[in-house]
Amino acid sequence: MVKKEEVKKTVQEQFGRNAERYVTSQTHAKGDDLEMLVDWLQPADEWIVLDIATGGGHVARKLSAHVELVVASDLTRPMLEAASRANREAKAERILYVQADAEALPFLDGSFDAVTCRIAAHHFPDPEAFIHEVSRVLRPGGRFLLIDNVAPDDADLAEFMNRIEQLRDPSHVRCLSSGEWRSLFAKHGLIGKMQRHRIKKFDFPGWVKRTAESQEQEELVENALLAATEKQKAYLEMNVENGRVRTHQIEEWMVLAEKKRGD
Repeated sequence: MVKKEEVKKTVQEQFGRNAERYVTSQTHAKGDDLEMLVDWLQPADEWIVLDIATGGGHVARKLSAHVELVVASDLTRPMLEAASRANREAKAERILYVQADAEALPFLDGSFDAVTCRIAAHHFPDPEAFIHEVSRVLRPGGRFLLIDNVAPDDADLAEFMNRIEQLRDPSHVRCLSSGEWRSLFAKHGLIGKMQRHRIKKFDFPGWVKRTAESQEQEELVENALLAATEKQKAYLEMNVENGRVRTHQIEEWMVLAEKKRGD
């Protein structure tokens, strides 16, 4: 079994090399979920918010106009530096950048009114430790908004989907199903309030190039997709033209939860 420390080192190396790509990535920089998260959270001016695995800083930037302070955390220092530069250029204020492990947050209990994490949790080797930390640093009644790619309930399809992701990006650990996330929420006192499933379609050449380090790696991913079963191809709704993968899709889950208040 791969050790957590090795996984996190791989994450730091991968995101350190590709920090600027994640700042400019249209998948991360755009999306109606960035607009929806403000509507769902209903932030107050006095809120202190934690954005875990801030990546390119897009969520922190969006929320900074609505709250007193956003603490943007990330495991990878170059990623934080890239996010900071981009947010300064966008004149986003009231953002504090902190290097931190999502599974061992350096904050006191009940420090935040809200916590967010967008398109990042599939890189965490211990999802339960992450959810435990989210619940711990939230005040009672505080809100948690998670957005991430999710695996289907079908175990074979889930294994296939995660294997493709790992071939493309060695820092990928595992996409959980929404059911697995809900179980972790319930275990750690987070009560679901709103949720949305959506399908994200990707242009395959751009998707694979964002993390692949060589032409050989790109071909490995594409060949694995082309060799998929009909059931697997149908799940991804793969579009193949002249023997080349052009587009495919994955599921994304957006959920708002609230930390249980004391009796």
